[in-house]
Amino acid sequence: MIIFLAVAIFLFLKQTFKLNIFKKFFKNKRIKTFNKNNLTKWMNLTKQERYKQSKKESASYLKKRKVLLDEIQKEYKRMKKSYAKRN
Repeated sequence: MIIFLAVAIFLFLKQTFKLNIFKKFFKNKRIKTFNKNNLTKWMNLTKQERYKQSKKESASYLKKRKVLLDEIQKEYKRMKKSYAKRN
């Protein structure tokens, strides 16, 4: 009975350790953004991972650009109103 319990605990710890290593390996492989400093990491990714990453970056860039464009339009409207009040 004790041997069975020891083997069960050993197998449980082995599986847990194996999963942690697996998660750490893939977690380190992901890159948040692409720049000159992480070019080698970027090139070590698979083609599919690079494609997904560039797609994410493109979407985030478009969101930032849209927000900036909205801010510019609001500022232009405020300037236009203040100019109209002066004349």
